[in-house]
Order: sequence, then structure tokens, then C-alpha cells
Amino acid sequence: MGDTRQIAIPIGDAETVTGILEGGTGTAPGILLAHGAGAGQHHRWMVFMRGALAAQGFPTMTFDYRYTARGRKAPDRLPTLLDVHEAAADTLSEMVDEVVLAGKSMGGRVASHLAADRRWPASALVYYGYPLVPVGKPEPRDTTHLARISSPQLFFAGTRDRLGPPDLVREVVTGLPDACLVVVDDADHSFAVPKRTGRTQAEVLTEIAARTAEFVRSR
Repeated sequence: MGDTRQIAIPIGDAETVTGILEGGTGTAPGILLAHGAGAGQHHRWMVFMRGALAAQGFPTMTFDYRYTARGRKAPDRLPTLLDVHEAAADTLSEMVDEVVLAGKSMGGRVASHLAADRRWPASALVYYGYPLVPVGKPEPRDTTHLARISSPQLFFAGTRDRLGPPDLVREVVTGLPDACLVVVDDADHSFAVPKRTGRTQAEVLTEIAARTAEFVRSR
């Protein structure tokens, strides 16, 4: 882990959640990395990816949604998730020139609604396993809101991801104005790969961070 510091994120007038910022601030775009439904910002996946993105030269901040900060397992409803996400984005925007909204699974989906429904001015969006197919549901989620996002969008999808099968994600990406898809061979929803591949999850996530950096710099 590199240079990190805790950031107080005000939610309304009387409540805060804690963010963790890794990497120095400055002229480079900052990345707001939101966690998935099942684990908060202290999960090893989030800690590793935050460090990998910061190592690419981008100040990266994670945060906990309200339900996670309060020790609950069930995610809040979307409006509440959006309130916390927007507060975190506003907080990071005060420290960097521009903000990339990124997220793992649910965190990426909420980021997309923040950009589409609340018009939050992200310079780009990055999705690490967009949860296109809800757990236990046969039909994909409605993704029509993604077309309302004018910022560039980058999707990562593993070939073993049941929540975001690359073929289905590709159909969504094809209909968007400025979006691209990176398919990660043999990866599951968290981008873990079988031992037979000769790669580790850490190596895969490091490659994903590098591809993210290329995408952000190109925009």
C-alpha cells in the first residue's frame, strides 16, 4: 500500500462516512472506486485495486456506502446509494481537477446512475464487472440509462462472469455512443482465474489497472 490518508465525506448536515485516498493529488485525474454489494472498501480486492490504480499515477479514493459503514449486509436502496456516492464524488472533486467514476460490480452500476440520472460530470466511467444479470434472475437489468451518459465508458468483463457475460455486455456496449469493452479470458466476476492459466488474480488486476490508465490517458 502506498501513501494513504483517511478522508471525511459529509453526508448531509450531521453524518459522515470515511473515504481512503491513496496517492497524492495534483493535475492527474482522480479515480473514485466504489465497492460492490458484498464487501466494503477494506476488502482485499478494493485495497489491491486502489493501490494498483494509484501506482499508475492516479489519486484513487474508495469509500463505504452507508449500509456498509453501519455494518449491515443488505445494500441500501438506489437513491440512498446515490446520495453517498455523490457526496464522495463531490469530496474528491475538491482535491483533483477531474474525476473518473469507477466501480466493482454494484459500485459501477451506481456510478452509471450518478452520471446518467444526476448528471454528475465524470470525465469517464470504468466498470469492473458490470452486474448486468441480477443474482437469481434470468433477465438482464434495464441499461437504457447508459445511453444518456456522454462521458467515455470502459467495461471489463471476464469470460466466466455469470453476472456480466461478455456477449451480453458487448450488446450493450455496441449501442452506446462512446464505449468499449475489454474481455478478460478465464476471469470470473472478481477477475480471479484458474491455476491452469499460470496467472494470479493480482497479475490480472494489475493488467486491468494498466488498461484503465491507458483508457483514461487516451481521453
